[in-house]
Amino acid sequence: SALAALQREFESPQQVTETCISCHTERHKEIMEPSHWNWEEETFIKDKGVMYIGKKDLLNNLCIGVTGNENTCMKCHIGYGWSDENFDFDEYRNIDCLVCHDNSGKYAKGKGKAGYPSDKSNLTLAAQSVSSPKRSNCGSCHFFGGGGNNAKHGDLDVAMVEGSRELDVHMGVDGANMHCVDCHQADNHKIPGQMYTVSSNNTDRLNCESCHNETPHAKNILNDHTVKVSCQTCHIPEYARENATIMRWDWSTAGDLWDDKPYFEDDEDGNKTYMSQRGSMTWEKNVKPEYAWFNGTAGHYLLGDPVDPTNSVKMNTLNGEFADGHSKIIPVKVHRANQLYDADNLILVQPQLTSMSKGDGGYWKDFDWNNSVGIGMKNVNAEFSGKLDFIETELYLPVNHQVAPVEESVQCNECHTREDGRLAGLNDFYMPGRDKNDFVDIAGKAAIILSILVIIAHATLRILASRNRKKDNS
Repeated sequence: SALAALQREFESPQQVTETCISCHTERHKEIMEPSHWNWEEETFIKDKGVMYIGKKDLLNNLCIGVTGNENTCMKCHIGYGWSDENFDFDEYRNIDCLVCHDNSGKYAKGKGKAGYPSDKSNLTLAAQSVSSPKRSNCGSCHFFGGGGNNAKHGDLDVAMVEGSRELDVHMGVDGANMHCVDCHQADNHKIPGQMYTVSSNNTDRLNCESCHNETPHAKNILNDHTVKVSCQTCHIPEYARENATIMRWDWSTAGDLWDDKPYFEDDEDGNKTYMSQRGSMTWEKNVKPEYAWFNGTAGHYLLGDPVDPTNSVKMNTLNGEFADGHSKIIPVKVHRANQLYDADNLILVQPQLTSMSKGDGGYWKDFDWNNSVGIGMKNVNAEFSGKLDFIETELYLPVNHQVAPVEESVQCNECHTREDGRLAGLNDFYMPGRDKNDFVDIAGKAAIILSILVIIAHATLRILASRNRKKDNS
């Protein structure tokens, strides 16, 4: 950039932000409004009412929770210095403009630095190289949810930065070559699109129909499906098609040490299948989605909600059913885990996982669950009985990316079949080719028999009529 204001050496990231705002005078006010900055928003949850929730206070079954672990988690916050509950959300100088707008490739968040850039980042070059966000900008956070490339979502990974049309028809460099912001078009820095692991309401939601209409097919029978079936259901036959994703995380195996030191194990692709800090992780590639009815609203497990140790806990619930008139079938990744809960109070717990030094209580350094959970629950003002056990949990992540070329779409007989069809788990509606209905079967057989009888009768009458004509002519 040739802007005079940028022709200087920047000694702190806040100096960059101040320089940006000296021209873009209102943008900081826009950025500090939505959940990208606040990591929470006002929402309504069925049976629970209106509340403020979001990534900052909801639990998941990957890295579990943010509070107390901010130094590590805020590597993916668009700000600087969120290290504890005292972070000032009104301090505009702590907005990180560069994480979204740097196009130099020389800027990155630092590990364990509460959102501050790494020591290797070149602030001056980054400030002079700003542009609209590219895939790599968005992906610096969204590709690495869950602590690794494609670990969490399954349909977002670094391969999409320079991927092919075969991987994603929209982002493929030999396809439409679109960037994230081509669909997620911001309005005053409010970026549309919801992730229903942390969102609840049917607002600011993106749909394929934003670009494609609801009858995009040449055949009407396919267009008829769009009333109840989302585009993604047919056009994303598999996810994690380039890099594997975590399908199961077992925290109960964490804590094993080798010569009193933490260790890890990799699979042949370099994915961490075991870490002393995290336990066992099962990675899979080319995964067929599971499917759910979804009407755009979701529920969430809130810290303090009771759990039943005999059943798997749903960390989030995608609302919807065939009969509600608003739902469509969507593909989902279901991430399953075995994680800690308070065996006396019967609630999930949030441990303190990270700490700056050994002896500060972070599990990843001290490997003491009771101490870690005790500190973590104190951080969130929750009771802890001191008795821990592990419980199965499920997290439902809608699959929206890695749209395959049309020739690879799900075929009719993959769903309309009696044996092991894709939609075998959705049984609240009748689907031709899959389901049996005595009345329909009897009526269908009767119609076939009646049709045959009509044909026989018609043929008989024509034969008799032909014979009569021959007699008359003779």
